[in-house]
Amino acid sequence: MKTYDEKHVKNIVLLGAAKSGKTTLSETMLFEAGIVSKRGTVEEKNTVSDYHEIEYERGNSVYATSMHTEWRDYKINVIDTPGLEDFIGEVIASIRVCDTAVLLLNAQYGVEIGTELIWDYVDKYRKPTILAVNQLDTEQANFTKTLEEARQALGNAVTIMQYPVNQGPGFNAIIDLLKMTMYRFPKNGGKPEKLPIPDNEQEQASKLHNELVEKAAENDDTLMEQYFEKGNLDEDELREGLKIGMLKHQIFPVFCLSAKNDMGSGRLMGFIDNVAPSAIDMPAETTEDGTAVPCDPAGPACLFVFKTLQEPHVGRLTFFKVMSGEIKPGMELINEKGNTTERISQLFIADGKNRNNVDKLRAGDIGCTLKLKNTLTNHTLCDKSFPGQITPIDFPGPKVRVAIEAKNKADDEKLSEVLAEIHMEDPTLEVEFNRELKQVILHGQGDLHLLVTKWRLENIYKMQVEFLPAKIPYRETIQKPALASYRHKKQSGGAGQFGEVYIKIEPWFEGMPPLKEYPVRDTEEIPLSWGGKLVFNNCIVGGAIDARFLPSILKGIMEKMQEGPLTGSYVRDIRVSVYDGKMHPVDSNDISFKIAGMMAFRDAFHQAAPQLLEPVFELEATAPDFMMGDVMSELQSRRSIITGMDTLNGYQVIKARTPQAELDKLFAALRNVTQGKAKLRSNFADYAPVPPEVQKKLSEEYRKTETVA
Repeated sequence: MKTYDEKHVKNIVLLGAAKSGKTTLSETMLFEAGIVSKRGTVEEKNTVSDYHEIEYERGNSVYATSMHTEWRDYKINVIDTPGLEDFIGEVIASIRVCDTAVLLLNAQYGVEIGTELIWDYVDKYRKPTILAVNQLDTEQANFTKTLEEARQALGNAVTIMQYPVNQGPGFNAIIDLLKMTMYRFPKNGGKPEKLPIPDNEQEQASKLHNELVEKAAENDDTLMEQYFEKGNLDEDELREGLKIGMLKHQIFPVFCLSAKNDMGSGRLMGFIDNVAPSAIDMPAETTEDGTAVPCDPAGPACLFVFKTLQEPHVGRLTFFKVMSGEIKPGMELINEKGNTTERISQLFIADGKNRNNVDKLRAGDIGCTLKLKNTLTNHTLCDKSFPGQITPIDFPGPKVRVAIEAKNKADDEKLSEVLAEIHMEDPTLEVEFNRELKQVILHGQGDLHLLVTKWRLENIYKMQVEFLPAKIPYRETIQKPALASYRHKKQSGGAGQFGEVYIKIEPWFEGMPPLKEYPVRDTEEIPLSWGGKLVFNNCIVGGAIDARFLPSILKGIMEKMQEGPLTGSYVRDIRVSVYDGKMHPVDSNDISFKIAGMMAFRDAFHQAAPQLLEPVFELEATAPDFMMGDVMSELQSRRSIITGMDTLNGYQVIKARTPQAELDKLFAALRNVTQGKAKLRSNFADYAPVPPEVQKKLSEEYRKTETVA
């Protein structure tokens, strides 16, 4: 395969809502370039991009897939991405390494659910963007409406480059404002006929061409001067102005397509070749310490891993972008995060499931390799002279969670290994082995994200699993002081057991006054690993309990605090004072005082107005104005407390405090009532008292389990 220099490699990512035609466009681009001899279709399950079994079953993309085309002495690397929010991690990683985003808009539906979420990440990374209005050959196609919605969502940078002459079922012609030519396509698509612009379109085309020229000129002083002198720009000057505007995020050129009928894709590819920036045109990448990394083939060798994929019968595939230098088979590169050296055994250009061997990849190119042992997504491989690690991809935190367990307990260990492997591929799927809740919990981007993971476990890894509700990590504490004593006495022949303990427990808070009722001989403050504190006072005088038994009393109390008397949850923020007791010269021992301390604490706890606490999250919901009523209603129906409202870029932002017990249901409900237009962020805030009726219910459920046990 030909090796291209850094100026002739273009990296694009196809973005858009589900069913906007990304996979069909990628197939058409590969066909136009001669990479495939026949175009596949999603319906026939034979496209280059969607080749995984789950994608065949669902009929849409689940994974981001790398491909390439070679078009007029340029190489175009193409990444086709999923259109559903649940797989946003695949989208973000692809945006991160590509140099131009091609955002597809379905001419039937305009700016759809999910498009604005995708745009947030395109805007965050400031990627040059092309808008492609697709499916102009459908009955409901409406180019004008789609354009208006795009401008409402993305601003005035949306710039018409082409417009359709006859949208609808008979669509076959586009007017191109850069070349001021009409392209008319044959019935089956492909290479168009170049024609003069019809007389009835001249006025509209001239008006839009002038707007395009002004837009291109205003991004560069030299071009602006030439425009003022000549009153126009030639085609090369226009291209230069458009490129500058795209790099500044001030021009998003709009193209017209029927990807299904192969109309407009060749012109789009030509624009990508001639105008869209390459990696060398983009701002330099940076390392974690802020050092710039120019895209220089003569620089130190460095690659950045943006995706890992475990393929059946193949092993681990590692996808990367060459950030600097050249990468060749046989090279040994350092991975500081993996604390290892990796050898690049083979280099490939991927086209879906097919891999093409290459001799080298230069700065700015995208490729993959096999069987790296300790290198994962977000890792950097480089030679010794490279200045550090490339700034990693910032993946979003999870939104929903579920507990998972193997139906066959013998598979527990295997399940842990497989889940770790899946997380390696998909960092947005987090796996938590929660000792407190005694559950393995999956955290994901949505219910579909979790269900696809379950499908993979059952169909790829052949493991039967089940989903269960994820438990809530409640906490227990008390609201008032209480006294209690407990005598542990046991005689069964020979040496017996005896220990008697008197304690006082109180709610602990920072800065509380010292104990007054009893003399405090010494105090131990114990920060608890689950949050809060235990303060333990030794108030024994006169040798009622030997000092050597105090650690055993504390141990008993700590054990009970790890399985609270109310619901079995961790106990926090309590001061315990041991002020009296009795011991036996023969029968007293550590176990006796441990049991006595535990039981005295339990009895005192029930008398001290026990309070169950639940984790509460700070929630931020962003949605359009007209949806605020539905959003507020859902929040309030799920025990949320509204803490503030604000506006941001034409959207309303509601801030609230929401119990974790309601979060999973709330996410699904808000996605439903806002048709996916609400954006949610949540972070743990603190613990707060649960309502009395909830505490009563949970306490009764716990007592039933104790009785059964």
